[in-house]
Amino acid sequence: MREVKKGRDVQLVVTPGAGEKLFGRLHYSQAARFGNRVEISGQGGWDDDLNIPGSLEEEIVTAFDNVERTLAAVGATWRDVVHVNSYHVIIPPDGTFQAHNVVMADQYRKRMGGDRAPVWTQTGVTALGLPEMRVEIRATAILEG
Repeated sequence: MREVKKGRDVQLVVTPGAGEKLFGRLHYSQAARFGNRVEISGQGGWDDDLNIPGSLEEEIVTAFDNVERTLAAVGATWRDVVHVNSYHVIIPPDGTFQAHNVVMADQYRKRMGGDRAPVWTQTGVTALGLPEMRVEIRATAILEG
């Protein structure tokens, strides 16, 4: 983890692996923490070399893993997440979120527990940051205490 800036109670963090590559290429941080609030940039289902799995389910699970890793870099977990924006490239023939929804909901339950659920907004898009991407997840967390 590389801390980019700390001052005025703001901590900007670049995560190891993919985060460092994206910082080098596109000059942005993966997470910002100010006080008890954490905002993370959109996380794709990439590995540390920015490769995207062929399976939609694997891509979504990996995106959730990347959200978890990014949250951990600033002292948060999925249990602290209160809001999620997810962006989905919808692929015919059905052109719906259904294949995405099944995996997304399963991951929320596994990572947040049955008693917590985030505020969630889904948006269908025509493209994401890497041509192979079909999903990107951005989250806000509030730390207690």
